[in-house]
Amino acid sequence: MAELEDFEPASANPDPITGEPGAHPVGTGVGAAAVGAAATAIGATAGPIGAVVGAVVGSVIGGLVGKSAAEATNPTIEEAYWREQHQNRTDLHPERSYEAYQLAYQLGYESYVARAEQRTTYQEVEPELEREYERRNDGSSVEWNDAKYAVRDAWERARRNDFFYRADLYWRENYRSQPYSDSGFSYEDYQPAYRTGYEGYVEYAETGESYDEIESELRRSYEENYGTSGLAWEDAKHAVRDGWNWAEQKFQV
Repeated sequence: MAELEDFEPASANPDPITGEPGAHPVGTGVGAAAVGAAATAIGATAGPIGAVVGAVVGSVIGGLVGKSAAEATNPTIEEAYWREQHQNRTDLHPERSYEAYQLAYQLGYESYVARAEQRTTYQEVEPELEREYERRNDGSSVEWNDAKYAVRDAWERARRNDFFYRADLYWRENYRSQPYSDSGFSYEDYQPAYRTGYEGYVEYAETGESYDEIESELRRSYEENYGTSGLAWEDAKHAVRDGWNWAEQKFQV
């Protein structure tokens, strides 16, 4: 059974929108099976269970955690995501445009990637981010007391996408060893089930509800989004539970 440390970096790092190689300036390197995992991490931002955040800097030092964080946090996609989501926010100044907060969003996701290997929380680094924001701010952006909410949400979105990326890598390498694995199905058949499980745990983690309490909601979500293709619920539910249980052990609320 392969562990995360066993993955080797790939030679190319294409932007999933433009296709340009080396298009992730916030980090370097990518694990094996990166294309599928990156697509999952990116898709997870608007996944079937719900929005991850707001519903939620250079190169990265060595280590898979940092590399996966960089791969899961594509600046092109982050910029597009926050530009679209900004207009729906009610916790920021309603008369200020996305451009006024762009620096804050960028600082949030870049800072998470740069610190991913350190496993620090946003609360631990907020004073440092405030100093960095003030250093970068040329006066055209909003003040820190307003901008910090955008910084925090961009950080948290990057953190969760990093987690989803690593979850996908893990199950891609280990699904065959599970007792319910059917040789007639590929990982791509099981992937939506695992994703429903680990994304579901992250969404409900703060409620303290158990898998058994949430299973009916997970089933509804899975069948609405994946019921017409891939595995039926009776075949998928074991992978959904495993995805949930894995996240319960690994994700830090």
